[in-house]
Amino acid sequence: MILEVLAHLSRDELINLLVAQEAHHGAEIAALTARLGELERRLGLNSRTSGKPPSSDGLKKPPRTRSLRQPSGKKPGGQKGHKGETLCQVAEPDATVDHYPKACSRCASALTPDMAAGYSARQLFDLPKPQPVIVTEHRAHRCRCGQCGAETRASFPEGVAAPVQYGRRIVAMAVYLLQYHLLPEDRLAELMGDLFGVKLAPATIAGMSRSCVGRFRRFVDVVCEQVTAAPVKHLDETGFRVGGRTQWLHIAATALLTFYRVSAKRGSLLAGVIGIVVHDHWKPYFTMPGVLHALCNAHHLRELQALIEIEKEAWAGKMQRLLRRACHAANLARKRGVPLNPDLVERFRRSYDAITAEAIAFHEAQPPLAPPPAKGGAKRRGRKRRRTGHNLVLRLQARKEDTLRFLIDPAVPFTNNQAEQDGRMMKLKQKISGGFRSQQGADDFAVIRSFISTARKQGWNVIQALMQDPETLIPRLRMA
Repeated sequence: MILEVLAHLSRDELINLLVAQEAHHGAEIAALTARLGELERRLGLNSRTSGKPPSSDGLKKPPRTRSLRQPSGKKPGGQKGHKGETLCQVAEPDATVDHYPKACSRCASALTPDMAAGYSARQLFDLPKPQPVIVTEHRAHRCRCGQCGAETRASFPEGVAAPVQYGRRIVAMAVYLLQYHLLPEDRLAELMGDLFGVKLAPATIAGMSRSCVGRFRRFVDVVCEQVTAAPVKHLDETGFRVGGRTQWLHIAATALLTFYRVSAKRGSLLAGVIGIVVHDHWKPYFTMPGVLHALCNAHHLRELQALIEIEKEAWAGKMQRLLRRACHAANLARKRGVPLNPDLVERFRRSYDAITAEAIAFHEAQPPLAPPPAKGGAKRRGRKRRRTGHNLVLRLQARKEDTLRFLIDPAVPFTNNQAEQDGRMMKLKQKISGGFRSQQGADDFAVIRSFISTARKQGWNVIQALMQDPETLIPRLRMA
């Protein structure tokens, strides 16, 4: 059939058909080549050249010697002036064991303790032998009045509400190991039995955790209020599996406060935020009213590293060196307690502008990317495709003030590592458990972890804090 059609075509028509087919094939080859290059670029990305987590690297993890950190030139180990911590002898040990020689080392004569002329001491630090649980019985006595004969019974202490129950120390220990050290409930039950002789059922442990949520709810609400009102706060979000569906854990934190919340929508932003928010350039954050922004430069360094290693773009190395030098200068000024020299800030800004201009000129001189083939032969709409480096430099140019805010405000850090560190253990919980069965379980976990993370940052003993009335801890909260 095709041969019959071709036989009726003239020579010119046949040539035009072949030219059209060649052009079509050339466009397809160009599109496939561009797609292959994009797939190869994606395969080359890892945790040090993108925002991918280290767990995604698999068995082909990048060598540790290729870290984004640059050599400092210092010797390994503690530096001069570093306050070290080591085990020291105590003045009054809990127990003393005396050892006396039995015979003289020279003449072999018998020796007795009465002949002691001095001693040298060595101390062993060890844990006490686990003790069985201590049972305290509270007795509320009734007294008969000598005047009217009525009997009055004493009240039980607050919290002693059942004929048999566990005390606050056991509850605090169970919640601490369950929600902070992320032990599964079955293993935690075994541990409590082995160490303390307390036989807890997994359901009992879950009930203890649930009871703490009600106690800590107001404390966490106060933490949320203080984080939103803090001059500088870190924001981040990460996926969470709840009931087999993806939900989102939102993190709002400072150096002394941590607030977690779980939401079904990633775009459910924290309300009432003021001041400066540090984040990783997720676009919905820019819709928050009345705030200034500071972008995470650790993300920028990783993206630039990908351009250096994979795309071989020279400007990326210059921008990476500039950001590192600016970070170093800002850190030195912060340690000295003085603002960065305005002339130095201006030099950094001019260099920043020059590098972005160079990068834009480089990309505008590149041949345009072939658009991917549209489905069904329809004409593609929308803006023209840009290379990854082109998109990055346009972003750096448009968000220059947000990228370099750490230079003019000492309270603004170079990265958003605070929020990422606060989210790291939450991801570990997901790896251990795979997710949460219910929304209530996820919400309870967020409340308790908000309390525990804040307690750690405040320098409190977590177990002691879990035992106390949270109302007494609220006045002790420090914001800075």
